[in-house]
Amino acid sequence: MTSSEYTLDLCDRIAAHTDVPGTITRTFLSRATHAVHALLRAEMEALGMTVRTDSAGNVRGIYPAVTVDAPILLTGSHIDTVPDAGRYDGILGVALPIALIRALDGKRLPYAIEIIAFSEEEGVRFSLPFIGSRALIGDFTPEDLARPDADGISIAQAIRNFGLDPDGLSDALLTPGTFAFFEAHIEQGPVLEALNLPLGVVTTIIGQSRLGLTFHGQANHAGTTPMSFRKDALAGAAQWITEVEAYPSTDPELLATVGSIQASPGAANVIPGAVTVSLDVRHPSNDARLNAVGALVAKAEACAQSRGLTLTTVDRGAQGSVPMDANLRKALSTAAAPYAPHAMPSGAGHDAMILARKLPATMLFLRTPGGLSHHPNESVSGEDIEAAITTGLRFLHSLQPIWQ
Repeated sequence: MTSSEYTLDLCDRIAAHTDVPGTITRTFLSRATHAVHALLRAEMEALGMTVRTDSAGNVRGIYPAVTVDAPILLTGSHIDTVPDAGRYDGILGVALPIALIRALDGKRLPYAIEIIAFSEEEGVRFSLPFIGSRALIGDFTPEDLARPDADGISIAQAIRNFGLDPDGLSDALLTPGTFAFFEAHIEQGPVLEALNLPLGVVTTIIGQSRLGLTFHGQANHAGTTPMSFRKDALAGAAQWITEVEAYPSTDPELLATVGSIQASPGAANVIPGAVTVSLDVRHPSNDARLNAVGALVAKAEACAQSRGLTLTTVDRGAQGSVPMDANLRKALSTAAAPYAPHAMPSGAGHDAMILARKLPATMLFLRTPGGLSHHPNESVSGEDIEAAITTGLRFLHSLQPIWQ
């Protein structure tokens, strides 16, 4: 079995373990996660790795170096999914490093390799993403552990129910001697396919701002209120949404999205009196992102004022841009040189941006056919996996100067 065949087969076997039959759905420390843990443990132990599960539910396997007490390269991704997901988002970033160890065929390197399967990244069960990687950097609070899911089960209780100890989260901290983090991931977008390139090297994980905006008007009868007398909150929101769509034309790196609309009272024969919409703004530059947020909120205020409406806004959180390490990026680009890798930002968040707070980090993207992700038809080609395996091996053999 070739490396790409092995990788695809491992992704298929992981996908077979799901919380919802007929779909690929796997949330933080769910019943299906037990089976995935057992599968990964067996695969890694067969390759001579020492495997453990930490108290955050991360599976961690160490492939030893030529000497004891050698530095450690950390690599991996997440094994949880969104509902009705594809089989490669996150999972490929676990399967591919295992395939790399398999391709080493017993050869030891000057440093050890720790493969990690993060228990959680998507934020589905607890509306709190990156539980697995945040545990590694000690970014977990008692308030986080008390956070409940839809059934009232806290994160701490979910950890206990899985057979782990939430009071022992210190065992999830980065292994001493870890010098860098490498994550392989499908692109989840159309850029590499449009360029007809198999691989991309991530320059930065772009920052994002999330807001809620509510347009306040006046609910009234749809059949008795003339158009000129209306204070239609939905019409005002709709006018603004078209401005949000048009605004990024001023900057090709800017992304602005309205993804959620709630109209009140929500009846067909009632003029909407209040409408709450979401706003998601992303840009590699923090200054450009914040400037865009300010401009779009100002446009919302102008739309509201022109229609006799009022506007309130709520900050729903922000994440600054996270650049990948320049030295690692150069080494990864050199390793991928035969495939002319595209230097590109990541528009989605990844575990690498959490680990980058403590470690030099780098990411390799694989082309996503059709640009489709978070969808059952998500795919990746065997040829691109072979390119990533070849690149990964070259990258591993080039790393010694990085940590010396």
